Amino acid sequence: MKIDIGAGDSRFSALPTRPGKIIAVHLSYASRADQRGRRPAHPSYFLKPSSSVAATGGVIERPGGTELLAFEGEIALIIGSAARRVPIESAWQHVAAITAGNDFGLYDLRANDKGSNIRSKGGDGFTPLGPELIDARTVEPAALRVRTWVNGVLAQEDSASGMIFPLPQLVSDLSQHCTLEPGDVILTGTPAGSSVVVPGDVVEVEVDALDTAEAPSSGRLVTTVVQGTHEFDATVGSLPSVDDTQRIEAWGSRSAAGLPATAISDALRAKLSRVPVAALSQQLRKRGLNNVSIEGVRPAKPGTRLVGTARTLRFVPNREDLFTAHGGGYNAQKRVFDTVAPGEVIVIEARGETGSGTLGDILALRAKVRGAAGVVTDGGVRDHDAVAESGLAVFTAGPHPAVLGRKHVPWDCDLTISCGGATVQPGDVIVGDGDGVIVLPSNIAEAVVDDALEQEIQDGWIAEQVGAGHPVAGLFPPDAEWKARYRQWRQNQ
Repeated sequence: MKIDIGAGDSRFSALPTRPGKIIAVHLSYASRADQRGRRPAHPSYFLKPSSSVAATGGVIERPGGTELLAFEGEIALIIGSAARRVPIESAWQHVAAITAGNDFGLYDLRANDKGSNIRSKGGDGFTPLGPELIDARTVEPAALRVRTWVNGVLAQEDSASGMIFPLPQLVSDLSQHCTLEPGDVILTGTPAGSSVVVPGDVVEVEVDALDTAEAPSSGRLVTTVVQGTHEFDATVGSLPSVDDTQRIEAWGSRSAAGLPATAISDALRAKLSRVPVAALSQQLRKRGLNNVSIEGVRPAKPGTRLVGTARTLRFVPNREDLFTAHGGGYNAQKRVFDTVAPGEVIVIEARGETGSGTLGDILALRAKVRGAAGVVTDGGVRDHDAVAESGLAVFTAGPHPAVLGRKHVPWDCDLTISCGGATVQPGDVIVGDGDGVIVLPSNIAEAVVDDALEQEIQDGWIAEQVGAGHPVAGLFPPDAEWKARYRQWRQNQ
């Protein structure tokens, strides 16, 4: 369907008029939610300026000094008649047309936006729309499909039937809060497959209707990425900044972002499972690392061993207003336990505060089902006996019956924390046994465990000598004579 709007700004040539507002959905497809490891209970939104609209066949500049420009192919709804507090049943009647949209975002600026996305997604050319309009009266909302190609290779494909929130629900929900006016655009979210593009890449998005005889289509919305020369001015605003978390979210995975895997190999895990924490501590001390023990924690069940990589979670001291804002809903604690990966250890910063639980039996079960290696918390544990028998390796400062809100607010995750006086970073190797829990930097873990295994062999040989009646003087630790005897024995093995 074409609508003649006459002469005007070419950016809006595919639309009935310049949009009064563009409203975008944060997370709406089940495939994208599963990729991100979180599924919202309700839709949430942000605004994009109409100045960000771009025509098909145009270009988008990646600003100087940035690296993470990501595409998001989307179904775009164009409102045809004013909608205010409309029920779901009649919401689709207020949609005039559908077209393709690309909700480009610059992840380098996300940290400075705090959710508004005005910097990261509001730039000129960041909202290509078009090229053709599909008459909304001719299609079933759930039959709409969106596909995205990068340099001719299919990167995204999903249909509206795979959305967590049906399209009419989005219209109805938004109309409860603001009047949707003719020409307004709703960007309905993107499915899995969004990733980073670089200068020279060509991105194409098409929306069509499955199982529709007329096979209506938006045509392909084509955008070419070019390198911009403009850089952001530090004297007037914030500068781009990125970290591995933003790289992973922008690219879609650690491997796509070119980052090393955080999981340890099966061979290294097997070696770590054989080495006492005390032996690892000794080797770390030889390397000048003395502050790597998580103090004050013990296994909930005696005899427990723990090996895995750190996934971090931070609690801050309880403040009633902050707990109201951050403690309920899908908070940081629930997100971590819901998304912990196999082999990861959830390490919780509770500031050594033992006057409240930091997890209980339900969350322990969730972590166990997810394949987590265990949990380390310098706070308390509720349902202690049940947690101890859950089969999950849990190290804690002790039991406490109180719920989280008594002493803690779940605040954030996947950042550097302090647990039991030790600094822990995501991806650090965590090992625990009856002596306690120790933190190994991942880049030296292999060398440390190999040296610790060799030390264990030597200590075993020394124990045999002591058992045979030799005095410890000169033997433990071994002097030059005893070292020579040990080397000779080792060569004969």
